[in-house]
Amino acid sequence: MNATGLEPSLNLKQHMKTLRILFVCTGNICRSPMAEGVMRTLLQKAGMDKLVEVDSAGTHGYHIGESPDPRTRQAALARGYDLSTLRARKVAPEDFARFDYVLAMDTGHLRLLRRACPPEHHRKLSLFMHCDVPDPYYGSAQDFEHVLALTEEGARAWMTRLPDVSVDGNAADRP
Repeated sequence: MNATGLEPSLNLKQHMKTLRILFVCTGNICRSPMAEGVMRTLLQKAGMDKLVEVDSAGTHGYHIGESPDPRTRQAALARGYDLSTLRARKVAPEDFARFDYVLAMDTGHLRLLRRACPPEHHRKLSLFMHCDVPDPYYGSAQDFEHVLALTEEGARAWMTRLPDVSVDGNAADRP
């Protein structure tokens, strides 16, 4: 048993399949690229970047091909996260089969994902955190800092359970 009280179901280092996690927000320029960048950095620091693949997408195609919002990039870079290579994209139908976990940044995104997702993949859908991550888009630089802090908290929570997550995509036991 681990610190979460759950029985370990997977040792990633012994497992050959790459675990795939998709973070989803509205336009893929604020919250979900933050989550992708933070998680990627944490995975690299933990030596797990070859075991877990992360990506991000939006529920809407407002910004396809664009870099994350400049305020997102600035807040992230100030804390050591480089988002310069990321480009916005919209969730694609094949994402539901490709990813083991599809993590929504808020309940609105989760509702949209449930409508778009084939029933056989619904178990992969979950909120990123136990609460909604607010959209900083119309806010101040401090709002972006706050959202980044929440994102770091959520990513650290997912990191603590990665050795125990199941690749069957059952997202019901989110951190």
